[in-house]
Amino acid sequence: MVDLAIKIELSAVIVAVVGNEPLIVIDPQNALPSGPFETEHRTMEQALRAWAGLPLGYVEQLYTFADSDRRAGNKRIVSIGYLALLRSEAAASGILWSSWYKHLPWEDHRKDFLPLITKHILPQLNLWRSKASTADANRSRAERIAIAFPTDKRQWNEELVLQRYELLWETGLVEESPHHRAGAKKIFLGEAMAHDHRRILATAMARLRAKIKYRPVVFELMPDSFTLLQLQETVEALAGLKLHKPNFRRLIEGQGLVEETGAVTRGASGRPAKLFAFRREVSRERAVVGTKPSRMF
Repeated sequence: MVDLAIKIELSAVIVAVVGNEPLIVIDPQNALPSGPFETEHRTMEQALRAWAGLPLGYVEQLYTFADSDRRAGNKRIVSIGYLALLRSEAAASGILWSSWYKHLPWEDHRKDFLPLITKHILPQLNLWRSKASTADANRSRAERIAIAFPTDKRQWNEELVLQRYELLWETGLVEESPHHRAGAKKIFLGEAMAHDHRRILATAMARLRAKIKYRPVVFELMPDSFTLLQLQETVEALAGLKLHKPNFRRLIEGQGLVEETGAVTRGASGRPAKLFAFRREVSRERAVVGTKPSRMF
C-alpha cells in the first residue's frame, strides 16, 4: 500500500444573485474556487477570506469532503466546503460566473414543473427501480424516487437538493458518476463540474435554501436599499419556486426585519415602488435574547 500525503484545501461556493439568477464563481474547468489553509491563518474562515479576494458577507462551513478517490498524484485531497454570500454589486465582471441551475437544472421550478423531470428523469429512475434484485429493494427504490422527485408538484421539497443529486449519481444519470454508461440513453442533466464539485454545490444549495426560511441571510445578497418585489424575486431565485406575493409581503413586514427608507424607485411597470432596508439591529437583538426566528416563507 502506498502512503499518501494528505492535503487540506478549502473549496467555496460563492453565491451572488444578479438579474434574478443565482450565480456561483467557477474557473474555466468548471471547478469551484479552492485555496490553501496555511499555518499563518488563524482560522479556516480567515484563510477563505484571504484568498477569495472578494468582499464576502455571510460565510458558513458546510462539510468535509474526504472520499478515498479524492486524489491528485500521491496526495489525498481533503476539502473543507464553505458557503459564502456576496452582494450583487460586488460581483466583479472580471470573474467567471455560472448559474447554479446550469449545473442542477432540475432544481429550478419558477416557471413550471419541469418536463426534464417528468419526461426524462423519472422514466430512467423507474427503469432503475424495476431492475432491483428483490421486492424489498424495489420498494426502497420506489420510496426514494417518490420523495426526491414527486409527481405532484405540491409535494416538492426544495431542500432535498443533495438527496436528488446523489440519487442521480447512484443511478448513473450524471456523467461524473462511475455508474454512468457511455452507451446509455443520452440525457443532458446539467453541465458537469470538476471532481466532486457538483456534489459540493448541491450541499451548499440545500443549506442556503433551508437557511433563508428561518435566518435573514438573504439580506447578505441584497443591496442597501431594495423593493419588496426585488427581495421576493431573490428568495424565489434561491428556492427555485414562485411565492405568493401578498403572503410573502405579509410575512416579511410581520417579521419587522425591514423598514422603509423614504425613497422610491421606478419599477419595470414604470410605477413608483417604495425602497426598504434591512434592520440589522432587530436581528442582533433577537440573537441576544434568544428569540426563535419565525419562518420567512
